[in-house]
Amino acid sequence: MTTAPSTILVLPGALGDAGLGPRLGDWDIAIGAAEAECGFALLDDHLGTLRDAGQLLIRDDAALTLLDPERGMLTQDAGRAERFVADLDDGPVKAALGHVPPLRSLLAGASGRLGRRDLAVTDDEGKTRVRARLTTLRPDDGGPALTVAALQGLRGYDGALDRLRDHLQGAADAAPGAWSRMLMPPGEPYVAKPDIPVAEDDPAWRVATDIIATYLDVARRNEDGIIADHDTEFLHDYRVALRKVRSVLSLFRGVYADDATAGLKAAASGLMAPTGRLRDLDVYLLAREDYFAMLPASLHEGLDLMFCALEKDRRAAHRRMARHLRAAPYRTQMTDLQAALAAGPPKGPLADDAVGDYARGLIWKRYRKVCRIARAIDADTPDEQVHALRIACKKLRYLMEFFAPLVPASALKPVLKPLKRLQDNLGLFNDYSVQQDFLRDFMDRQAPSGDRRDLVLAQSIGALIAVLHERQREERARIMENFARFDGPRIRERARSLFHRKEAQG
Repeated sequence: MTTAPSTILVLPGALGDAGLGPRLGDWDIAIGAAEAECGFALLDDHLGTLRDAGQLLIRDDAALTLLDPERGMLTQDAGRAERFVADLDDGPVKAALGHVPPLRSLLAGASGRLGRRDLAVTDDEGKTRVRARLTTLRPDDGGPALTVAALQGLRGYDGALDRLRDHLQGAADAAPGAWSRMLMPPGEPYVAKPDIPVAEDDPAWRVATDIIATYLDVARRNEDGIIADHDTEFLHDYRVALRKVRSVLSLFRGVYADDATAGLKAAASGLMAPTGRLRDLDVYLLAREDYFAMLPASLHEGLDLMFCALEKDRRAAHRRMARHLRAAPYRTQMTDLQAALAAGPPKGPLADDAVGDYARGLIWKRYRKVCRIARAIDADTPDEQVHALRIACKKLRYLMEFFAPLVPASALKPVLKPLKRLQDNLGLFNDYSVQQDFLRDFMDRQAPSGDRRDLVLAQSIGALIAVLHERQREERARIMENFARFDGPRIRERARSLFHRKEAQG
């Protein structure tokens, strides 16, 4: 007998044997002996990528089981305790998790005990009409159990599958997307870029305070992940959130009293300061494969020595960062900063201005600054000036994102898209520049070993610096090329019409 497509049902409760049978109309329901229970954990990343896709990933002692709204139930051997999807053995579960961001680790959420039973429905001639695999999850926290029923129809007996499904669905919640939420802990899902409501006539002071408070909360929601060292994206998101806080404080001039602005900026800068070294090391270690690809195999021995040293540095940097985040002074500083925002910073002269015109003025001013810096860049411009353009573009991008609710997305896209492309070029240019400095500093800090390792290391790093220098030169040309597009008449007119309203109307 061949099988027909399967159906997945999610049933609240443990679904005891007594509630399942023994009869389905004039057919018998036979329930197999329960398999030995084992531990389980539900896996998802910090973003809730699986939850948002309506998937539920269960890891038990032997298998990974994925419930997918389109593919049904997929299983493969669990293997070792992998952190990232890329680390999983090839199999149907891994293939169905291709949408999970590669730098995000799979984290254990709810855990508990898991048991499995098989169920079969037979007719009065003893022929099997439909089967089901029942997986019951009992969470450790004492919450309600959940049973997943995977129904397997047999070709030619479609009606039997429908009857069993109807039999079970009375107690089932089969809504796609509800699976993972049933056992996930309560609380707002993490969002790295939360939507912050902004209306045309909102006071600028209130909007600035909302943005800062929101991104301080984003930063705080990454603290535990940094300490636990789940993946590098926790620190990345933490830094981006604090950088946005600093940008608001530096760009929204006149919204807060000068003393308040200076105090808040100093506090935000103080929070950022301890994060740089660890982030730099993360970036280099993430680019390990790229570095090896840059050099011939004959120079890889030196890279092995370098990355061995960087891994050691990174472990030490992470310990320092974790101690910092756990320490009372940091906790107090964060709590005081959030309390100051909740109380409301002293207002400046522009605090009550309607944010619509205020925002357009900020964006137009920043846009013109970007163009002014970029137009002066050529093949001989010092790196510092290109770096200034990168910072100016980043601030322009933040402003456009903060005030995106005030502009139709379709109107903003033609300006934002080429800006992102230009930022990509500027980011690479800066990376190549910073990496060369880092490698020179790394070499300066190495104590001579007195053997051939000194020469091996110097050869590899010298070759890397040469490759990075050439790439930086090529990237400068791309910056000039893409800025020419960004500074074209079409985008210039679009920016003017969106952000320089009075002139556009005149």
